[in-house]
Amino acid sequence: MEDQLPAQYRRRFEAELSSREVVWRVLVDAWFNRYLVGIDAVLDLGCGWGAFINQVDVSSRYGIDLNPEAERHLDPAVKLISQPASEPWPLDDGSLDLVFTSNFLEHLGSRDEIAAALAESFRCLRPDGRMVCLGPDIRYAGGAYWDFFDHVIPLTERSLVEALEITGFRLEQSIGRFLPYTMSRKRSPRPFLIRCYLRFPPAWRLMGKQFLVVVSKPATTE
Repeated sequence: MEDQLPAQYRRRFEAELSSREVVWRVLVDAWFNRYLVGIDAVLDLGCGWGAFINQVDVSSRYGIDLNPEAERHLDPAVKLISQPASEPWPLDDGSLDLVFTSNFLEHLGSRDEIAAALAESFRCLRPDGRMVCLGPDIRYAGGAYWDFFDHVIPLTERSLVEALEITGFRLEQSIGRFLPYTMSRKRSPRPFLIRCYLRFPPAWRLMGKQFLVVVSKPATTE
């Protein structure tokens, strides 16, 4: 599967690259910036071509991804860690303020790999640091979840919360229906429509098929 990453990315995202940049610029500005206030170090787990991390304005930015084409799409200030997410990260304990991941965990090869990636996130986060997880919820996406060849692990917000809590995280927020299954098209969406959607939670219950889960690392462990 690793050898297929460049072809998969080009097939899915190359025609939508400018659209994805517009979408993520708005998503970060209108929603995800709330998790970036007063922090210095952010890691994008499964960063891909940098849709999220390229929009982030902090002093230290990291991305983990195995796609050999990731580096040429990332902002030069983003440090790429090119390795499996389930292997030990070359970062010190407590060195990150935020771990963000979007549409990534379902691509890992097993639940053990997901558990290992979550454990590394927990280790590298400072006390009170956050992990923000966005991804397709099989409960709401249904059969469309399997339309991607490399979707391996079925996840819901509940199963992910359970895995995170077992790891030691404390739940802050869990939304089963947040974003639509996809926000990108070949034609760039209008930013004001994205902002209106984010400000109107009843629309989430109609269109949302991706979960949003936010957890934090407790300041003290019992």
